[in-house]
Amino acid sequence: MRRGIFFVKIKVRNKSDAFQWLLAVYGPAQTKPKQAFLAELAHLCLKETLPMIIGNDFNIIRGPVEKNNNHYYDDRWPFLFNTVIDACNLRELELSGRRFTWTNHRTIKTFEKLDRTLTSTDWELKYPRSTVQALNREILDHTLFSLTQEIHLRQEACHCLSLSLGGLCVMDSLTDMVKDIWSYTNFGQTPLERWQNKIHRLRQHLS
Repeated sequence: MRRGIFFVKIKVRNKSDAFQWLLAVYGPAQTKPKQAFLAELAHLCLKETLPMIIGNDFNIIRGPVEKNNNHYYDDRWPFLFNTVIDACNLRELELSGRRFTWTNHRTIKTFEKLDRTLTSTDWELKYPRSTVQALNREILDHTLFSLTQEIHLRQEACHCLSLSLGGLCVMDSLTDMVKDIWSYTNFGQTPLERWQNKIHRLRQHLS
């Protein structure tokens, strides 16, 4: 793993076929450092030789169709963002389940698509049937994603990645992990205390 100013880069190797690729998670880019943000994105993609997938909050839309109104729309940043995507030969995985991924939660609401998943060509060739599904936003202002890769071995299997705001969680079997933590954490004098301790331990592990 390596940290940049706006990203965390993780090198991944598949146990099944030793395929190596990079998973980069970008953090938010406010208006002032957008130029540095895009420069670092271009440098990361053009320098790297491994297949890669990049996801999370880019905080830049790609055009006016990714916003529900024209308030404070500046075409400069979508133009530069699309230029970087084209120059790096990246492809955006289509998002299903939601058109916009962010809202300002104000009386006059603004909706934008600020979160997305980009892949290199060689990563897409490896996982041509990958899909991205929007999850419930609930109390967050950003939408969480679920990325599913279909891997064809002797039997078809699905390997799921969950991309969320501020981080990334690779889940081989989330259910088994929760069951293990829940069963191993069993201290407390009352049922309520045991319940609270289980929840606390699970929250610590997920964090």
